[in-house]
Amino acid sequence: MGAVLAFTKKLWCIRKQLIILLTPLLLLPLLFALPVKEGKCLFVVLLMAIFWCTEALPLAITALLPICLFPTLGILPSKKVCPQYLLDTNFLFLSGLIMASAIEEWNLHRRIALKVLMLVGVKPAWLIMGMMITTSSLSMWLSNTATTAMMLPIANAILESLFGDLQVLKENCKIKDEPDGKTTVKLHALTSEKQILTMEDGKDGQEQFDGRSPVEIRAEAQYQLKVWKGFMICIPYAASIGGTATLTGTAPNLILVGQMKSYFPDCDIINFGSWFIFAFPLMVLFLLLGWIWITFLYGALNTRLCVAKQDERATMEAKAKAVIEEDYKKLGPMNFAERSIAFFFIIFAVLLFTRDPKFFPGWERFFNKGYVSDAVTAVIIVSILFFFPSQRPSFNWWLDFRSPNTQYVPLVSWKKVQDSVPWNIILLLGGGFAMAKGCEESGLAVWIGKHLQPLAEVPPGLAVLLITAFVACFTEFASNTATIIIFLPVIAELALNIQINPLYFMIPATIGCSFAFMLPAATPPNSIAFASGHLMVKDMVKTGAVMNILGILAVSLAVNTWGMHLFGLSTFPDWAFPVNTTTAITDPQNLTVRHFNTTV
Repeated sequence: MGAVLAFTKKLWCIRKQLIILLTPLLLLPLLFALPVKEGKCLFVVLLMAIFWCTEALPLAITALLPICLFPTLGILPSKKVCPQYLLDTNFLFLSGLIMASAIEEWNLHRRIALKVLMLVGVKPAWLIMGMMITTSSLSMWLSNTATTAMMLPIANAILESLFGDLQVLKENCKIKDEPDGKTTVKLHALTSEKQILTMEDGKDGQEQFDGRSPVEIRAEAQYQLKVWKGFMICIPYAASIGGTATLTGTAPNLILVGQMKSYFPDCDIINFGSWFIFAFPLMVLFLLLGWIWITFLYGALNTRLCVAKQDERATMEAKAKAVIEEDYKKLGPMNFAERSIAFFFIIFAVLLFTRDPKFFPGWERFFNKGYVSDAVTAVIIVSILFFFPSQRPSFNWWLDFRSPNTQYVPLVSWKKVQDSVPWNIILLLGGGFAMAKGCEESGLAVWIGKHLQPLAEVPPGLAVLLITAFVACFTEFASNTATIIIFLPVIAELALNIQINPLYFMIPATIGCSFAFMLPAATPPNSIAFASGHLMVKDMVKTGAVMNILGILAVSLAVNTWGMHLFGLSTFPDWAFPVNTTTAITDPQNLTVRHFNTTV
């Protein structure tokens, strides 16, 4: 038995190498069981999918496999594969990351976060709402990981001012009666508190007698610990929700746009403005539902039990408010750099939104049709950041020859961009676009779509729920980027075969990829919150399961209401016909525009 256990441990140590060596061998029968080109493409797709899910190779390196495998297997020539890694969608994403780097460089995001928290107040329920609003708003433009990493320390500082030291709180949850009938409570002394405390030899901390019964103290401490968990868990969830509201907020949104351009070149429905009009109300709705669920589950709606006495509660809330205000004061007044970044950020968002918002003519019409994209707009704005000064220009400097001749510092430097931009995501996007191109030109997507024909019997509204739920469950075990890369081509071909607008399935699947709420390892924000030590796996599973259900229902509602009218989802569009030429020849009925009932 011991030898078997030792051998198993050795296998576990080399598990990644075994996956890399054995997976191609196990997938070899595909090359002979399917038509030649489709079989080769499926071999590459499944190989990449397994490597992505197991992380046997780094995600970015797996994304580069199409460059070597597609040409050598005769699926696509390299001159068609390589350009997929630098589409205009990649440049839009890169521009968003550069803008986020500039915002972080000058601490504008922290100023925004603290200002919002000052406005919402320090009642637990309202603080949780403030945390979720701030986190989601920042996550629309910054990375989900960076936003979570910034917000968690702020939340911890506020919670310590409200409830004291976390370790002492945990000890009070297990408090018992002393032999003399009195209850000894260990308190955490803050520098601003004026308390008379009695120190005990050989013990850390301070103790004082409390007239309350052990049951009351234990109940209050348990309740406060419960509220603490609610604060910790709402931040990564809000970051994941906020990233869905903009195209640059998370990678799956941009993968959808890139694959749409590859599969359906004539489709120009989705851009920054139209996506924001659809996804922002959905984000607000989901945030509201999530806030209600989290505050209900963790007791933050019942503020009376946070502190037993009214005067103590008022004192602690004042301390929490003082912590926020003190952090805000440390930032000082807004300097020239912060105001400049805020100005260019607003211009960045407004220009992207108004280029072609669909419901009114955008400024794109002043240029040649089809020449200007979201990437062009974004690159223009972020390029300015590299030479715009971070200090107010002074005309006196030209006249005062004794003033120091120091070079001006721009709002963002290339070194800062190199250090802060996750370049692996750029390669991951390119790998997804290359995989989609291979599936399209090899005929694999059509082959898979034909074998999914039995799903045509499922009502479209129910199919949306099932697709979103499946993707949301799958992304708990794989990165959201890898998940959407794998499934979007299949979902697109499924929609074409049953003659439904491809966006009707692809949009819910894309947003569902961000609904990884149940496991700590599902997303980096979850991992950061879990690593704080305040949460257990069962907390995330219990909270995240309902969050997933709420998200799936919210997406279904959005797609079947305002999304239906915004994107014209009730009809099979003209831009989808040229792609489905094979089916159109075999089934003349494909050439008719079919309306369908989307009632769930």
